[in-house]
Amino acid sequence: MSKQTSVALEFEGEALEGVFVGRRDGQARPTVMLIPTVMGVSDLEIGFAKQLVELGYNGFVADIFGKKFRGSPRDVMFGEMNRLGNDRVALRRRLLAIVEQVRGLKEVEGGKLVVAGYCFGGKCALDVARTGVDIAAAVAFHGLLDPPNWPTEKTSTKIVAFHGWDDPMAPPDHVVALGKELTEAGADWQIHAFGNVRHGFTNPNAHQIGLDAVRYDELAAERSWTSFINLLEEVFG
Repeated sequence: MSKQTSVALEFEGEALEGVFVGRRDGQARPTVMLIPTVMGVSDLEIGFAKQLVELGYNGFVADIFGKKFRGSPRDVMFGEMNRLGNDRVALRRRLLAIVEQVRGLKEVEGGKLVVAGYCFGGKCALDVARTGVDIAAAVAFHGLLDPPNWPTEKTSTKIVAFHGWDDPMAPPDHVVALGKELTEAGADWQIHAFGNVRHGFTNPNAHQIGLDAVRYDELAAERSWTSFINLLEEVFG
């Protein structure tokens, strides 16, 4: 059975609080850091983390917005997403601080870490890889693909983007640009594009958002998760 623990981090005057999910025995294991959607830490990401624990890994759901925003309305969270997204340099500092914190947890075996994210969190996972920091892999599920205003570092990190081809928030020209960017960075990269699939395809409650651009797709969700697990087996052994 899994066990959840809140993990606090003070970052530039803001109180962040991630959720660590691991086995009750507390044994050190390879770990996946999950960066949530615009809505922040929720049962959706914690559920994904619990699935990872069943497969023999630890999960850490990162809080990038701040503890005080937990459960806030959508308009508030979109405002915070824009605030963080408008300063990618500051966002980079925030992300790297969380990565350093997670890698330092005693339950993280040898600092072995994969960073994955959803929607805005997918952009964040890609930005972590773009820094050149030493992680096993970076994964974006229906992530936003626009590059930051700082140069992508050379990296040997394995990078995977799972993408709905009909996602208007990441149009085809962004997909092509990401491939060129990662090639120039020397990354070992993959882009899995799913036809007739839109944004937010991993979220069974996507219809509640009320946007035609955001839609759950069970098959794309299953295919991307299977490929994700294959990647974890590849990088963690």
